[in-house]
Amino acid sequence: MKKIGIIGLGYVGLPLAVEFGKVRPVLGFDINQQRIDELNSGQDHTLECSPEQLKEATQLEYSNQLDDLRDCQIFIATVPTPVDQANRPDMTPLVKASETVGKVLKAGDIVIYESTVYPGATEEVCVPVLEKVSGLKFNQDFFCGYSPERINPGDKINTLTTIKKITSGSTSAVADEVDALYNSIIKAGTWKASSLKVAEAAKVIENSQRDLNIAFVNELSVIFERIGIDTLEVLEAAGSKWNFLPFRPGMVGGHCIGVDPYYLTHKAEELGYHPQIILAGRRMNDNMARYAARNVIKRMLQNGIDVARSKVGVMGITFKENCPDIRNSKVADLVKELQGWGVTVVVTDPWANAAEVQHEYGITLGDISAQNPVDSLVIAVGHQVFRALTPETLKSYCTTGHQPVAADLKTLYDRHAMANAGFTVFRF
Repeated sequence: MKKIGIIGLGYVGLPLAVEFGKVRPVLGFDINQQRIDELNSGQDHTLECSPEQLKEATQLEYSNQLDDLRDCQIFIATVPTPVDQANRPDMTPLVKASETVGKVLKAGDIVIYESTVYPGATEEVCVPVLEKVSGLKFNQDFFCGYSPERINPGDKINTLTTIKKITSGSTSAVADEVDALYNSIIKAGTWKASSLKVAEAAKVIENSQRDLNIAFVNELSVIFERIGIDTLEVLEAAGSKWNFLPFRPGMVGGHCIGVDPYYLTHKAEELGYHPQIILAGRRMNDNMARYAARNVIKRMLQNGIDVARSKVGVMGITFKENCPDIRNSKVADLVKELQGWGVTVVVTDPWANAAEVQHEYGITLGDISAQNPVDSLVIAVGHQVFRALTPETLKSYCTTGHQPVAADLKTLYDRHAMANAGFTVFRF
């Protein structure tokens, strides 16, 4: 049985390594020594795998030493594919992972990529690096596969093995081998694509489609706010029809939906086509944090609050609920916009790692409570611990002397109950 080397042990790589480690020899490779030490101690700070799950992977070992990869015959790269400040694809992690694999690549080996990329990236970016570093020839000495990740951080129901997996290979024989490999652990089965490019395209449009649907309801929320009607009420009424899609407005962050469309538009522009709809959706969604902050400011001014001397509490900094992942959090944009108005912002989040938040965004996590009150609140993330709070408890977190604003950006609370508790309510 061929040994697998998993390159990158984050939200995608670790669950994959654990599942394969239950049935075959696996080396989990990561350049971060701290991450290796953590996993060797039986802990996972991402909370994607429990200590019990880590123990079940009896054939899984961890290392940051290149030589330990040499006896692997299958390599799976699960590194991030972010965008830069100009929203251009940053292929650096993928190139470095390919260089790492290239140093230990042997004749007959297979290299599979799971990172989200634009159609053609595996063959145009990764393969040349593998050939250059290894001195081997693609589809003659070594082969490639592409099987896009579908991990949903924090989701304990739709997990790796319960989500159908797209597979592909650089030759028909390799496609069959890659498909069989994943079928050995994916209970939901696989979908074998006809080529690497088809598999790459399928992945990148999954999140682009979701991004556009959210952009549509975000635009609706802007329109309905001006009309003076509640967006959620409209969506619930429209949802009474069987084929109405249940999307909700909100800030679109994270490492997938807010990033992946730029990979597709980058490739399109390289080919001389300037995408209209996809980029319009991105502009809409990227503006929602600023839109929310300005609506909070407007209502605070209407309530007679001295904005420049005020303190606003922001509840939640992770990009989604019940998950410690802070990557590409749009809450940071909201905080920056509030600070631009002279507001003192206090951010709290029981799920986030304070050191990571400080390092990534320069934000120091604080406390929002009756003992440390604020002038208004922004409930930005739908953590269960926030959902459990009553409007009266939230009101106790606010100073007296004026009517506070509550921006319920995830519609966690009943609008009328919040108003009865003494809030001016804003939500998308």
